[in-house]
Amino acid sequence: MWGLLALQAQAQFRVEVSGVGLTQIPVAISGFRGDDQSPQKIAAIVQADLERSGQFKPLDTAPGLDETARPDLSAIRLRGADALIAGSVSRLADGRYDVRFRLWDTVRNQDLGGQSHAVPAGDLRLTAHRIADFVYERLTGDKGIFSTRLTYVTKAGSNYRLWVADADGENAQAAFSSPEPIISPAWAPNGNQLAYVSFEARKPVVYVQDIDSGKRRLVASFKGSNSAPAWAPDGSSIALTLSRDGGSQLFVMDARGGEPRRLMQSSAIDTEPVYSPDGKSIYFVSDRGGAPQIYRVGVTGGNAERITFSGNYNISPAVSPDGKWLAYISRVSGAFKLHVMDLSSGTAVAITDTTADESPSFSPNSRMVIYATLMQGKEALMTASLDGRIKARLAGQSGDIREPDWGPAQK
Repeated sequence: MWGLLALQAQAQFRVEVSGVGLTQIPVAISGFRGDDQSPQKIAAIVQADLERSGQFKPLDTAPGLDETARPDLSAIRLRGADALIAGSVSRLADGRYDVRFRLWDTVRNQDLGGQSHAVPAGDLRLTAHRIADFVYERLTGDKGIFSTRLTYVTKAGSNYRLWVADADGENAQAAFSSPEPIISPAWAPNGNQLAYVSFEARKPVVYVQDIDSGKRRLVASFKGSNSAPAWAPDGSSIALTLSRDGGSQLFVMDARGGEPRRLMQSSAIDTEPVYSPDGKSIYFVSDRGGAPQIYRVGVTGGNAERITFSGNYNISPAVSPDGKWLAYISRVSGAFKLHVMDLSSGTAVAITDTTADESPSFSPNSRMVIYATLMQGKEALMTASLDGRIKARLAGQSGDIREPDWGPAQK
């Protein structure tokens, strides 16, 4: 069964936020008129999204309002709110739901706009996430990421599942299930496909799967190991690690398949490639210096440049979409900790207090990182701000949770 299985996560994620930013925008959120008759509580989803970002302090100081009339903004401002969100949800004659909202700036006494969505019941959560995106962008100037999707892998007993979920971890559905390991899922830039490694053939091979249809194609099944797929920013090619020539070496191939091109001639183990956002270079892990470190090489090959120098074990590179930051895992005194490096200065800092971090991936707006870790002996997904001051735990999924990847912004 290759399509999205009709399997909801056994326990939906719940968000626990720790730490706050230097400044948080206090936002009054009125319960949407008609929310109690809706299959999804729109206002609650919007509030949870804004809370998880760490940028907002939701206030319940505006009951009984909707988008139809201008409220007394000065009164709401006196209650401590810098902004107000109000809206409504109602069922239409054709069974769809009409969701409307408006955002006001109470400090400047301004109407910041609103939207109207007529959607089926199954799209109500996505609509709530899009409302949160609108609010986030209007109030911070940055793009929101709440309507994006995550992928990750779980192992429960002898069963492995590849999941696709909303950015808040809710609404998780299985895209693929197998008794053999599934590793290294990677979103295509169009947000409609996933590349991943499956061991169902009793060796690692790379598939690309369409999320909506469930159709998949075998991309790399060469002699030896086929692993660590990474998409080029334009989606035309995939970098991956192959051992067909002996050892683990980096190759680039057409995303549709075909003959791969070896990137470098090296006797070292080279693996975990990831493209830079401009598509001109590839970051990767190599032991060519005696221990795993992160390097960078041009997409046409050539000499590799070492990027990490602090510590003797650095793996799992991820580059932010704006090209400014490198996230990676460093082993420090036996602990595996998430680090973030400013690529312009080379300065890197650990941003977690956990000791078993793995698989970092940036949000599409480059403001947050998702990663897997162990907390109180249990696997969990976490998001963190780039300085580590704001963290949100996405907990509750059963089984071992591994290898998250944050999908691109939806067009």
